[in-house]
Amino acid sequence: MAFGDFKFPQVQRDLGLTPAEADLFPGFEPLNTRPEFIEGLRASVRVGLNINTEKARSEFLIAPVLLELYRLAGESFGLFSGVELDGDASQGLNGVCDFILTRSPLLQTLSAPVVTIIEAKNDNTVNGLAQCVAALAAARLFNARHGSPRPVLYGVSTTGSAWKFLRLENDLLTLDRREYYISEVGLILSILHRIVTAP
Repeated sequence: MAFGDFKFPQVQRDLGLTPAEADLFPGFEPLNTRPEFIEGLRASVRVGLNINTEKARSEFLIAPVLLELYRLAGESFGLFSGVELDGDASQGLNGVCDFILTRSPLLQTLSAPVVTIIEAKNDNTVNGLAQCVAALAAARLFNARHGSPRPVLYGVSTTGSAWKFLRLENDLLTLDRREYYISEVGLILSILHRIVTAP
């Protein structure tokens, strides 16, 4: 068993999590975005949506947003793509994550604490929720094992054009009531920036 073997909403019961829904980011204001970033993103979105595979959406829609976040945050966090995260293989809490963001700025070695897991899907955000929840549970174990426990972890299930946030706090799993769209990229960046720069 691995991340992709879990199903939603069963994953919440499998992992002993209490489900909830809330507006996770009320009152957030969008970050100002550079015109050249927006111009490049428009071209990337057009290409990614026309190819319409998970890989294309990861490369053309999600990665440019994360790279802009990396720039905005002064390269102060770690950004990983397609790496293995091993929480506890005996519980199925292991596998490859599309993107992992860490508080450590190291880029060559995955270091604790992991703060955000981002899972890419090419059809809808619901299909990425189970994998994202399982990866968050693995990240919690990974952080604890490396002496960097964090009380709150965030996840994102995204098609690149739609972004769905979730929060794992102890055993409470809260899904954001709304989705954010790539047309609101300044707001998406604002939320992600707060997550990766929070102490």
